[in-house]
Amino acid sequence: MQNYRKLTIESVRQGLLEGRFSARELAQEALRTCEAGNGDSGVFLSFTPGRALAAADRVDARIAAGRDIGPLGGVPLAVKDVIMTEGERTTCASRALENFVAPYSATAVQRVEEAGAVIVGKTNCDEFAMGSSNENSAFFPVRNPADPERVPGGSSGGSAAAVAGGCTPISLGSDTGGSIRQPASFCGAVGIMPTYGRVSRYGLVAFASSLDHIGPFSRTVRDSAALLGTIAGADPFDSTAANASVPDYAADLSADVAGLKIGIPPEYFADGLDPAVGERIEAGIGRLERLGCRTRKISLPHTRYAIASYYLICTAEASSNLARYDGVRYSKRSERSGTLSDMYRNSRAESFGPEVTRRIILGTYVLSAGYYDAYYRKAQEVRALIARDFSEAFAEVDAIITPVSPFPAFKLGEKTSDPLQMYLSDIYTITGSLAGIAGMSVPCGRSPEGLPIGMQILTNHFREQTMLNLGHAFELDGGFES
Repeated sequence: MQNYRKLTIESVRQGLLEGRFSARELAQEALRTCEAGNGDSGVFLSFTPGRALAAADRVDARIAAGRDIGPLGGVPLAVKDVIMTEGERTTCASRALENFVAPYSATAVQRVEEAGAVIVGKTNCDEFAMGSSNENSAFFPVRNPADPERVPGGSSGGSAAAVAGGCTPISLGSDTGGSIRQPASFCGAVGIMPTYGRVSRYGLVAFASSLDHIGPFSRTVRDSAALLGTIAGADPFDSTAANASVPDYAADLSADVAGLKIGIPPEYFADGLDPAVGERIEAGIGRLERLGCRTRKISLPHTRYAIASYYLICTAEASSNLARYDGVRYSKRSERSGTLSDMYRNSRAESFGPEVTRRIILGTYVLSAGYYDAYYRKAQEVRALIARDFSEAFAEVDAIITPVSPFPAFKLGEKTSDPLQMYLSDIYTITGSLAGIAGMSVPCGRSPEGLPIGMQILTNHFREQTMLNLGHAFELDGGFES
């Protein structure tokens, strides 16, 4: 099938309705494309051919009957392997769940399938979504489609690479501290972290429950808008899913952004920012100014405390959430289990990789008696200050522009021996996560080595439409590679 790797939601719809290909033919091509290079790229942990072809046949039947195929009808889609997909393996890239088959589907998965999407496989990620490079997968790393010797970012590296590498037009990932936005930046895709509560977390295997989001990857802002509109909305199975109306993001897209006020925080352009990244972001800001946006400096003074606050909160929540993987019910059980205590200890030691173990230990420590107030409670107080910084900023501006990462994609193995340097790669994304606001990465050119660079657009709670309009206008203004 010609130009498969460049398909969008709209071009799939046109091709199906004009009879240029059937949904089954498209699904078969998607499976061939995804499986062909997976041994080298490591993008997928498993494929779902039976599910994909059955979904495609339903779309073809609707076309034959003259019925609407749905907003995502026939579109191949990949799902990060921390999102439950009924009847399919959901491993979280961990030995703990290596053979776990999900008994139900996440609300986001149900909604994309009801909209006609064709799920072709589950994508690789950092174990339990803990990481910034996708090197923490218990099985194999993902390689960046822009340079196979470099990481795709994490933790949703597989979902980002699936889109950027031409395997699927769209995919689902999860973002806790930057796990959609940073891989999107590294791979050259569009990636969105919606407002906390905009998309149901039901069926998302929990890492840090107050920080986790499900969100879309795509090649165009319009496709991300369509996918976000499909998965967003209230859910009786998730008490944190907001009971707020969901706009038709794709239909309401506008390239008229003249007059929008854009905040530029100097805290995000300080020492440590790679000059090539800084130049591309400055150029991107200049393009928005030419489109009629008005820029002004703002201050987010508590940004410097974000790394410490985030890694106290997320590890504490991870420690609590991962306590259930004890070898008793569905996680791996050690064969060296002479006593109950041995079973707990050995099952967890054999199941979890070094990064997950590190975070469990850190989180257990900060929640322990005598340390809770000194660490966890204080981190939550700092989190409130960071949220207040954004609230005050958004009283003056409509959006905030920053880099996504201090540097482009780094080489495989470059930071694995230094966890602190790995954590610092999230320095520009975790603030938005702590505040619960919306954020996205849009491609903003390339480094001198040809590596993608992303620009981050942040907007206030439930102001995704403004964020999408800015990204859409930026995209139309000469394309993402200019």
